[in-house]
Amino acid sequence: MDYISSINHFINGIVWGPVMIAVYFGIGIFYSIKIRFYQILSFGKWWDQTFNSIFRSDNKDKSDRLTPYKAMTTSLAGTIGTGNIAGVASALTLGGAGAVFWMWVAALLGMATIYAEIYLGVLFREKKNGRFVGGPMYYLEKGVGCKFAAVFFCVCCIASSIGMGNMTQANSVSAALEEGFFIPPAATGILLSLIAGFIIIGGINRISAISEKLVPVMAIIYLTSSVIILAVNYKNIPHAFSMIITDAFDLKSAAGGFTGYGIGKAIKYGISRGVFSNEAGLGSSPVIHAAADSDSPVSEGLWGMFQVFIDTIILCTLMSLCILTTQTEPGDNNGMQLSILPFQCVFGGSGKMIISACVALFAFATLISWCYFGEKSLEYLFGDDRYTMKYRIIYIAFAFVGCNMGFSLVWEISDTLNGLMAIPNLFALVILSGRIKYKDLKRLSEHEKK
Repeated sequence: MDYISSINHFINGIVWGPVMIAVYFGIGIFYSIKIRFYQILSFGKWWDQTFNSIFRSDNKDKSDRLTPYKAMTTSLAGTIGTGNIAGVASALTLGGAGAVFWMWVAALLGMATIYAEIYLGVLFREKKNGRFVGGPMYYLEKGVGCKFAAVFFCVCCIASSIGMGNMTQANSVSAALEEGFFIPPAATGILLSLIAGFIIIGGINRISAISEKLVPVMAIIYLTSSVIILAVNYKNIPHAFSMIITDAFDLKSAAGGFTGYGIGKAIKYGISRGVFSNEAGLGSSPVIHAAADSDSPVSEGLWGMFQVFIDTIILCTLMSLCILTTQTEPGDNNGMQLSILPFQCVFGGSGKMIISACVALFAFATLISWCYFGEKSLEYLFGDDRYTMKYRIIYIAFAFVGCNMGFSLVWEISDTLNGLMAIPNLFALVILSGRIKYKDLKRLSEHEKK
């Protein structure tokens, strides 16, 4: 077991190491320049195309049609997870307050990256059995012409769906409910398997229908409680931002708080945790967005921008500020413990219940969404859906197992597999960069004016 752990640690150091972080950073800059920083300079335009459109008739469709909004909430359900809570606290512990600034940078650049990969996902998708299917495996084969890279991506995606997307999330749900509500893991395992099983067996229609309702609910609970914490500690908000900016560039003028970490660690943990949280560049989001009933790769890509903005700029920032404004110190606390402290300081004994409920909901949403990513990869490998139902049953069984066992090594291996998924995807983003043009975004904006 130690031998496996050592090998995984070595590979993990590569896929989440300085070189790969530089690659994420570089591709984000490249695409930001390519689309002329549309994600920043045209904020109002893409916000109107996404958030404002939620209240328009198209996304109030009650049929089984997978609208762009449903695709976004399903994809967002897959990205919003424990990384938004424990992951943020871990970034602060390991990289200091400055890690938050570099998390913002990773998100702003990642908005351009995810736009590009979703654009390609829609551009190279196919229609099978009346539904669209797509993702990195399709643009790796049809666009890049590298079947091996497509297969490699799918194998890593399937393994990640069972590990990171399922077992570790189930374990997070179990741990959160035991910590906050004293529910035994065995009981959680049975209940989770039944609920998740009912949703997953129903396929993408049921997964997207639940995600469409679940994501707003869990976001409101998290947003409301976080805003209350910040309202109570409003006097400390300016100092929190001061720590973030000064620590980001290792300016020693910042007094107190998370200081002394150095700019290197701030960049490393800020960018890596940012990428891990919003998954821009990993290749998971294009799988679900390619299935959306949308004729425009451009408009679908804008939903990806919105997704990263909500995941990292909003949700991760709120957790960071909650921790910094309550002036908690990392000390010997792990990520989850550090996340709980601000809620306990403001809400007392019920604080642990609130954050535990948020973790359980976030992890559950990730669990049901990642089943779809895995099964689409399986279908690509075998050319049809003959093993889809068997995969879903196995997936549900592993969720039960995940609730009842500790998985430190499984978590570490899954983290590595998640990073390995990104390698062929980032390769495709470089090779197919000529397909992404600013004029497409400009044309969409001009069309909307008319």
